[in-house]
Amino acid sequence: MSAEQVGPRRLRGRRREVVVLVAVVALIVVLVLVGLGVGSIPLTPAQVVGALVGQGDRISDFVIGQLRGPRVLGAVLVGASLGVAGAIVQSVVRNPIASPDVIGISSGASAAGLTAIVLFGASGGILFSVVLVGAVVVSLVIAGLAWRRGITGNRVVLVGIGVAAICLSITGWMLTSGTVTQAGTALLWLSGSLNAVDRNLVGVLGVAFVVLMVLALVQSPRLTVLSLGDEVASALGLRPNRAKVLLLLTAVCLTAAAVATAGPVSFVALMAAPIARRLVGGGRVALGPAAAVGAAITLGSDLVAQFAIPGNALPVGVVTGVVGAPYLLWLLARGR
Repeated sequence: MSAEQVGPRRLRGRRREVVVLVAVVALIVVLVLVGLGVGSIPLTPAQVVGALVGQGDRISDFVIGQLRGPRVLGAVLVGASLGVAGAIVQSVVRNPIASPDVIGISSGASAAGLTAIVLFGASGGILFSVVLVGAVVVSLVIAGLAWRRGITGNRVVLVGIGVAAICLSITGWMLTSGTVTQAGTALLWLSGSLNAVDRNLVGVLGVAFVVLMVLALVQSPRLTVLSLGDEVASALGLRPNRAKVLLLLTAVCLTAAAVATAGPVSFVALMAAPIARRLVGGGRVALGPAAAVGAAITLGSDLVAQFAIPGNALPVGVVTGVVGAPYLLWLLARGR
């Protein structure tokens, strides 16, 4: 392809990415209005908008500010964080099933968080810190075991599955070691739930997401170069292994922040990036659309979880698991 053709093609790709991003954000706005308006105390769109702009009545202010607002915002941030994390991991490892919940990062974060809950009754900021440390430690273990003159896709996936099995064993041990009350709380958290999301953790997640998203966007050109292969990346002046480590560390922190807030919401990281890439086309990394798609998936799944069975609000992770597990099987069936 000539230089005269490359420029217009890139411009078209960027325009399509912007169009896709705007369309998915519009869908998110609709889902947010629905999520804030429906429930045991229904609110009209006018009441929802009025409360959001500071001109609502006492009832709508209380319902949105105290009850539904943290849940909806948590769903958006958790989904966006997992979407970006999945996009980074899949691009670095160059494997469509290499998402944080498949290769063991989410399992490691969950095992660390559950251990802190059962043994020390941790919550809030302490739980957030423990989950972050657990995710980083597990990712270092996976990287160390998979390292063979660099990070390669198949080794990371296989080692990650093995490490995830170990973490699941620790999780089972903690569940049997705790009291009935602790086990009930832990099981709800392990299912990936927004039913009783901590408002303070949602605030921490918001700050973490903004910082980590900026870091991810700054590093996104490296993802494009790495997609050409390590040899080409080295020829272009990039140090592939160093770039991969920094990118994966960003993804690990995004995953840990999401898990600490809502537990391991399964398969969002696996689905969001491939959907975003198909919408954008051209093989673009598309971190922005991946974040938006992840937020839309989590928001939509949470609405289904709340109202699919009247009077029984399910954890959002149950719905994403029902959708994501067949998708994973389909990937495995069609892969080589």
